[in-house]
Amino acid sequence: MPVRFSAVVPCYNEEGNLPRLFSRFAETLAPGCEVIFVDNGSTDGTARVLETLLPRYPFSRVVSLSENKGYGAGILSGLKSAEGEFLGWTHGDLQCDPADFSLAVSLAEKNGLRRDLFIKGLRRGRPFSDGFFTAAMAAFESLYLRLPLWDVNAQPCLFHRAFFEAWPPAPQDFSLDLFAFALALKKKSEIIRFPVSVSPRAAGYSSWNSGFFSRASLIRRTIASGARIKREIS
Repeated sequence: MPVRFSAVVPCYNEEGNLPRLFSRFAETLAPGCEVIFVDNGSTDGTARVLETLLPRYPFSRVVSLSENKGYGAGILSGLKSAEGEFLGWTHGDLQCDPADFSLAVSLAEKNGLRRDLFIKGLRRGRPFSDGFFTAAMAAFESLYLRLPLWDVNAQPCLFHRAFFEAWPPAPQDFSLDLFAFALALKKKSEIIRFPVSVSPRAAGYSSWNSGFFSRASLIRRTIASGARIKREIS
């Protein structure tokens, strides 16, 4: 069956999550989908585990980067190699259920696989502190960019290849989610949100959600990224 949908999964030091990640995709992946695992300059055993798992799962392939140049850089490298008509990404830390990508695919199909679709998860059942922080960040981003943004970093997201091919220069850091969502709103895409659950990280550690100082750093970087994104999408 030809590939119609491509899911990019950026992986940075995710060796402990990869076996379950592969098996969960195998259990839930919709027909016509490929999964591109991006080894984003990992320093643990991610490359070894990917090499071991890859032959067992024909829907999967790997893009390997020798250096980690950012969350967005990893995703962009996967999107550039994708074969599907519809492209998207989700996380590799198992906080997001891989089954949600297939739910996004079903929504795209139910809506006629139109080029103006932008499909994105909407997180439910999160701890109050996480939800409050996310809402505050979305409020700031909405005011600054003058767009109705909410739960910007929810996964997965899915969109037509034509949308991606028309992107101006995209950020290579964590703000790629903000960039894609804001650009979809700017282009008046039809935004479809659907509820997803969030689980605790199964293995490894978060590079941003590890306390007050990491969140303060994220706020500073978001302000700087917002200025760049505003210029690019204007």
